[in-house]
Amino acid sequence: MTSLSENRFHDEDAAREHIEASRWANGVVCPLCESTNVHRMEGKTQAGMFLCNDCRGKFTCRTGTVMERSHVPLHKWLLAIHLMASSKKGISAHQLMRNLGLGSYRTAWFLAHRIREAMRDDDHKASGGMGGSDRVVEVDETYVGGKAKNRAFRSPAPKKAVLTLVERDGRAKSFHVANVTAKEVRPLIVTNANRASAMMTDESPVYPKIGGEFKSHYAINHSANEYVRLGSFIHTNTAENFFSILKRGITGVYHSVSEAHLHRYLNEFDFRYSNRSGLGVEDTERASKVLKGAEGKRLTYRQPASWTVPF
Repeated sequence: MTSLSENRFHDEDAAREHIEASRWANGVVCPLCESTNVHRMEGKTQAGMFLCNDCRGKFTCRTGTVMERSHVPLHKWLLAIHLMASSKKGISAHQLMRNLGLGSYRTAWFLAHRIREAMRDDDHKASGGMGGSDRVVEVDETYVGGKAKNRAFRSPAPKKAVLTLVERDGRAKSFHVANVTAKEVRPLIVTNANRASAMMTDESPVYPKIGGEFKSHYAINHSANEYVRLGSFIHTNTAENFFSILKRGITGVYHSVSEAHLHRYLNEFDFRYSNRSGLGVEDTERASKVLKGAEGKRLTYRQPASWTVPF
């Protein structure tokens, strides 16, 4: 458990030291040319700056991360990361603006989206996909967008479809899909789930053919009020639990999520679920993973195109 009174959340030098230790635990490496032949520059105006003796480039711990070119102080970045990593249903940009004392909603909104980019995690693909031999992957879809009275604009946009793969006692991976059809969801399922897994779905006609590509496929018939079969083995309750957290976050915290940025919010909810306390990951470690995930990623002001939708 991390106390919000710790120095790194209030002191800029302590925050910089924390980020440098996280990024370069084995010595500073130039992010421009990957050389280790670097030295720290001196002088108050160049605090935290390094010079590479090989490429002659100057850099800081922000360079090559989602924090690059941001004028938000590092200690406020760390506090924002901790708040977003530890808030089960998320934290609004307005709340971040108040908690961090930021100058505008726009700054807080963009800060939050950069942190969501740092939360993006595709590590499951490196291990052959979610699930595996003797493992179960539940696949289900839902529709999000909040209550009509809370959605953006006078004529609420239709809700958006979300497909989620949930590994029992493991990770979650969600995708915004235009239409829930076999043609659209099959590539997402087979590239993110190990085909040696047992696949659990509801009775939707979208899944039987895809399920035939897996070790086994079981479908629960929700339309017949069936929710569990064979004791407690056949069900999609794990995915339903994930959806309940996602929907409570959207309706209760964000109120409205634009289609253009839905995938970033899904990154956020996937990350917290995949690094939850039930898997032995507490707030401090979760925030540390976000900080590591910030490396090698950029999100420019050109990418989030609209500032008009209130979150």
